[in-house]
Amino acid sequence: MNRITLSIVAFFGLAFMLYWQAQIKRSEMDSVKVPGIERPDFIADNLRTTEFNQQGFVESRVSAEHMEHYASSDITHFTKPIYLIYPENGKAQWQLSADRGQLNKNTSKVILENNVIIDAIDIEEPLQSLSTQAVTVDLTTMIGTSQEMVYIKGKGFIIKGLGLHADLNSQQLSLLSQVEGTYEPH
Repeated sequence: MNRITLSIVAFFGLAFMLYWQAQIKRSEMDSVKVPGIERPDFIADNLRTTEFNQQGFVESRVSAEHMEHYASSDITHFTKPIYLIYPENGKAQWQLSADRGQLNKNTSKVILENNVIIDAIDIEEPLQSLSTQAVTVDLTTMIGTSQEMVYIKGKGFIIKGLGLHADLNSQQLSLLSQVEGTYEPH
């Protein structure tokens, strides 16, 4: 063999050995997992989504600045989510917004936290706005609950109370305790 052939064989042999070592290190790193740290299966920024029910009617619309979905637990985390809720009659009546949100598809529950605001879409609604620090909404039953202080603004009244139970389908709302309010007729 001449020097050129020997140099080429040595070059490719060295390249193969370096590639093989890199693959061994990569497989070792992949096998080392930090317990308790789960990575999202997908991430989206400036998300907009629409969900439909079995009859083909819009069930909810969601937009968020940032979203991370974890398939192993079927939980989605949102930053600055805005939900438009469509109760049984198929017309949007409520817009829910917060700083953070979490959707659990297994339980069909949405948990909204930090600066939660629920606004009526229709300006003719007697109850116009509700604010609290946390609320959980069951998307199957359209029942919203909270254990936090709740502030309600409506046409001519302001009410505050501790705890909330709201049926968005029947449009019935109950404050659970420490209820105070003022009424000012137009």
